[in-house]
Amino acid sequence: MSTVETLKQLLVTTGATWVLWLLFALAAIALCIVVERWLFYRSREGNLRGLAQALEQRLDAGDRDGALKELGQSRAVAAAIAAAGLKLADRGPQAVERAVASAVAYERTLLERWLIFLGTLGNNAPFVGLFGTVIGVIQAFEHLGEDAGDPSVHEAAHATSQAVMSSIAEALVTTAVGLLVALPAVVAYNVFYRRMASMLASAEVLTNLVLAHLHGHKESRNGRADPE
Repeated sequence: MSTVETLKQLLVTTGATWVLWLLFALAAIALCIVVERWLFYRSREGNLRGLAQALEQRLDAGDRDGALKELGQSRAVAAAIAAAGLKLADRGPQAVERAVASAVAYERTLLERWLIFLGTLGNNAPFVGLFGTVIGVIQAFEHLGEDAGDPSVHEAAHATSQAVMSSIAEALVTTAVGLLVALPAVVAYNVFYRRMASMLASAEVLTNLVLAHLHGHKESRNGRADPE
């Protein structure tokens, strides 16, 4: 038996049912990821306006420790990034910028976790369903081929028609399920990616505020040091 014939018999024997179960399992995993990511993003969002006002008041008063405490009480991504820069304020604006860049990279890693699964599932679930469709079509042609050499083919015409239609219907179901799994995964990926970009962009509000106060403090010290 040739390799092609062996593969054909394997596909005909197994059918496309296992493809459906695979898609259901992938859909269940995707649902768990969506719930986990939604809860995680919700916990890492914060009152940006309130944080900015509190941070500005602390920095205006020269209370850097209080500003760090204010940021540490928030779980927001923006607060964590701003706190990373503020901790190195004594080392100058360049050190702050590098600390902020490092914190942004770390927070991005946390925010991107599992998103690659949703993106990959959204792009490839239709192909998994199409694979089930191909198996169903192979089964349909196999039924036709078996009955073509049967002398009593006319007596079994009705049974053959039912078997072929059943195989084709199963094939179409896998394609439909593949699309049904892919579409929500793509939507979830785009929504979460948008929220991630928004949270990282909002961090610039606090980090720019920290840098502005550092630059202002440096200029004020230089101005007092220069003779009139």
